[in-house]
Amino acid sequence: MVQGKNNKRNQISRRSFLTNSATAAAGFMIVPRHVLGGPGYTAPSDRLRVAGIGVGGKGESDLSEISKGPADVTVLCDVHDSRAAGSVKRFPKAKYYRDYREMLDKEHKNIDAVTVSSPDHNHAVQAMAAMQLGKHVYVQKPLTHDIYEARMLTQAAKKYKVVTQMGNQGASGDGVRQLMEWYQAGLIGDVHTVYCWTNRPVWPQGIPWPTTPGTMPADLDWNLWLGTAPQKDFVDKLVPFNWRGWWDYGTGALGDMGCHIVEPPFRVLDLGYPVSAEASVGSVYVDEFKQGYFPESCPPSSHVIMTFETKRGPLKLHWMDGGIQPARPEELGPNERMGDGGNGAIFVGSKGKMMCGTYGMYPSLLPSTRNKEVDVKQTIARVPEGHYVQWVNACIAGYGKKQLSAPFEIAGPLTETILMGNLAIRSYDVRKPKADGKGFDYPGRYIKLLWDGPNMKITNFDEANQFVKRTYRNGWSLGK
Repeated sequence: MVQGKNNKRNQISRRSFLTNSATAAAGFMIVPRHVLGGPGYTAPSDRLRVAGIGVGGKGESDLSEISKGPADVTVLCDVHDSRAAGSVKRFPKAKYYRDYREMLDKEHKNIDAVTVSSPDHNHAVQAMAAMQLGKHVYVQKPLTHDIYEARMLTQAAKKYKVVTQMGNQGASGDGVRQLMEWYQAGLIGDVHTVYCWTNRPVWPQGIPWPTTPGTMPADLDWNLWLGTAPQKDFVDKLVPFNWRGWWDYGTGALGDMGCHIVEPPFRVLDLGYPVSAEASVGSVYVDEFKQGYFPESCPPSSHVIMTFETKRGPLKLHWMDGGIQPARPEELGPNERMGDGGNGAIFVGSKGKMMCGTYGMYPSLLPSTRNKEVDVKQTIARVPEGHYVQWVNACIAGYGKKQLSAPFEIAGPLTETILMGNLAIRSYDVRKPKADGKGFDYPGRYIKLLWDGPNMKITNFDEANQFVKRTYRNGWSLGK
């Protein structure tokens, strides 16, 4: 495990993250074209050649948005042919592969960049393989499945000097910039509490793994879909969406929505690693004497509290999912919408409050009448080209030439914070047999987990550290 340097608060700012982190393991790479030409070099073509890994559903929409910029989608890769059909039709000239490793081996000289929109558990290995070949990468949120993977990708982006962006498009929106300007102008004072919530999951969670194997689609390569995950039989309704509720593949409601909802406070407040986390989770009714225990499945609801040490003092961030919401602020009218309805974030400061919805949309000071009274000068540049085209333009310009909204330098630490919440949720269900052999104890419940962020380690409950880094299935690894 790569270790960084401790500081007094056991947390690290985004600005110092890459300086304090150790260098990732060396790996072979093919130097990208802009590096070959030296500073200021422009590729022979002013258009980016893009390969997509995971091109159905969200992957298709990602490629569609990217192609609105000066980019050509030249290669497609997916393990499920019928899911990829939309992209195949949209980009008829693109070559098609099932195995991303074969695709990179055969096409690396013909592409400049790669998008990754596969299930969470394969993000890291696919992105790392592309980066080690000097390819720029756009990776859907959450950046990775595990904290360790996020750290490795963040270091790799700097090592291989590639342009990176995570798919949390709200990071390029006007809303989060408006919130930053309000906060920097001192309108709500020093924030000490943040509430984030979502109405997700909208897929099954808190359920037992099916005991009956399913009927596998003839056009699905199950072995490649499993990738890094443990070997299991295919079960019905797992693909293309319900995998999100299983820890082997997904990251639950927090992993799915946290990068959209926690991102505004993370950016506005310049948060680093949390120093502690505690969680409570909803349970499933089995019968009148028993609650469900299904540790393979994410819980149906959860409430996580993470504590940060900031320059302005300690701060607590509450995460709630499964329909749980915080109390309505007194400053919010009885018929006014909180957040965007099902999702949102509330900032509680020493002088006032502000609120937003998913992606930082609908920013509002509270009470809402303040929005008409306050006129804060715009100090932060907007992103008129949008999240996707911003990345395309930055890739064409070359590493370090253009500013991005969610490069791994920022997206990596944000993802680690999100996954720290999941670590607390998973620790809740760690169980051990009681000494008398009658039943189980749950030592991870009702405690506060203390987190050494630079060293990626829980210091007071070692059983929780199993969730920092997975063991991949034989034949799969994170780079060379």
